[in-house]
Amino acid sequence: MTHHGSGAPGRIGRRLAPEAHRSNALHPGAWWVWALGLGTAASRTTNPLLIGLLIGVAGYVVAARRTSAPWAKSYGAFVKLGLVVIGIRLVFAVVLGSPVPGTHTVVTLPEVPLPDWARGVRIGGRVTAEGLLFALYDGIRLAGLLICVGAANALASPSRLLKSLPGALYEAGVAVVVAMTFAPNLISDVRRLRAARRLRGRPDRGVRGLLQVGLPVLEGALERSVALAAAMDARGFGRSAAVSRRVRGATAVLTLGGLMGVCVGTYGLLTAEGASYGLPVLACGLLAALAGLRLGGRRSVRTRYRPDRWGVRAWLVAGSGLTVAALTVWAAASDPAALNPGVVPLLAPTLPLWPAAAALIGLLPGFVAPVPTGEQAPAPPRGKPPVQLRKPPPPLPEETS
Repeated sequence: MTHHGSGAPGRIGRRLAPEAHRSNALHPGAWWVWALGLGTAASRTTNPLLIGLLIGVAGYVVAARRTSAPWAKSYGAFVKLGLVVIGIRLVFAVVLGSPVPGTHTVVTLPEVPLPDWARGVRIGGRVTAEGLLFALYDGIRLAGLLICVGAANALASPSRLLKSLPGALYEAGVAVVVAMTFAPNLISDVRRLRAARRLRGRPDRGVRGLLQVGLPVLEGALERSVALAAAMDARGFGRSAAVSRRVRGATAVLTLGGLMGVCVGTYGLLTAEGASYGLPVLACGLLAALAGLRLGGRRSVRTRYRPDRWGVRAWLVAGSGLTVAALTVWAAASDPAALNPGVVPLLAPTLPLWPAAAALIGLLPGFVAPVPTGEQAPAPPRGKPPVQLRKPPPPLPEETS
């Protein structure tokens, strides 16, 4: 169980936010909007100091507001995956070279001769410090994006997120949620089996330990798949209501037309010639797509049990992520040199003041989101204070003769 009241983040957070229960639980979509905002900000810069600050913001919020659920333990795996991505990017830069020219040679590898049709591609050769630094910046940017997505995966409940999807996207949402929960369940199974092997005095590292742990993990994954299929069949998954042909045709026209309008509007916003028509076409496309999803939801026969509400705290959490993204995009357009430091010549990156201040806005969920208590507590009754149960007194000692 994660104890949030013993540390400084928990003490400060409890002053501004209540303890989480079913009636005030934060909407899972707010966590994803916040995390995608941080990821958008990380993708708009190659400054390692600013990306490190964004990663620190995400890590602080995860440490302050994650629960003891299985998916909350996957954040560390995403951090390790980000380090692996940085290492792979550096290996590619060493073996395949870098498009950035440089004058500071680190090492010269034997170059493999290639045919004429592979002109422009080389294997081996001269490795420069400028090329390695460019690859390091690029790898840190990819790692920051992965870590921000891992923060959303550790904070948002996949099942509650599926419950909030519109009816037209329910089948696709189930597939996405099953894919999202695969990694956390796999990590928890590996940890559980390794701990069991250590208690029995058996090796849990190396190739032998990996092979002996892999088979039970695969067996557990198959058992969960069978149980999930049985649960979906028992709940009537895939059954649809009968709708008229006119409604089906209107749904298809609105959805396809809306998606085409979104594509055309986005293209117009990205080009200088389409700035006049980009925003109106994008708005019309979004409205048409939403109307199509609304009509398509009539085919889905399902109900929501205790639907999550998008309250004021959800707006604050989502708005903080969107604000970080908007201010970073604006800073990248106004001062691109500060957010994308050059590597030729070799210069130490500096932390830009205003983008760094904008990144700190992402800390807001660590103070306004409800504080988890390990287990999701039930909602207190309305109009009555919660009953405080006193601890029973200890039993009296037996009299001796």
